[in-house]
Amino acid sequence: MAEAFTRAWMSWQKVSRHPAPYAWIVRTALNTRVSWWRRQRREVVLDGANEVAGTTAGDPALDPGLLAALRQLPQRQREVIAFRVFLDLDTGATARALGIAQGTVTAHLSRAVATLRSHLVTEENQEVGR
Repeated sequence: MAEAFTRAWMSWQKVSRHPAPYAWIVRTALNTRVSWWRRQRREVVLDGANEVAGTTAGDPALDPGLLAALRQLPQRQREVIAFRVFLDLDTGATARALGIAQGTVTAHLSRAVATLRSHLVTEENQEVGR
């Protein structure tokens, strides 16, 4: 995120004229992070089907099931989840950052949540929650 702020600061005359400068900064941060992930990506063969590289069994912050389910979502749904859930942007800001309509954001979010729910919530989990 710091790199996005630095880029915005260095190009503020141009960025300030952008229709949504905050969305520009968020999109720049996302693009910077995606580029970093691509440079760092290494394929790792795992022995266990539910394990994720770099996590431990006792690490509650990284649920391997959730990460696996997120990876199975289409790219646009993952982007919407990232902006709406992880970055806590509203629908309008997410739509501007991704260059799509607000209704499209809502539709992608709804589909993503339904897909994640179907992968992560089992009948056993539903009975425990009752």
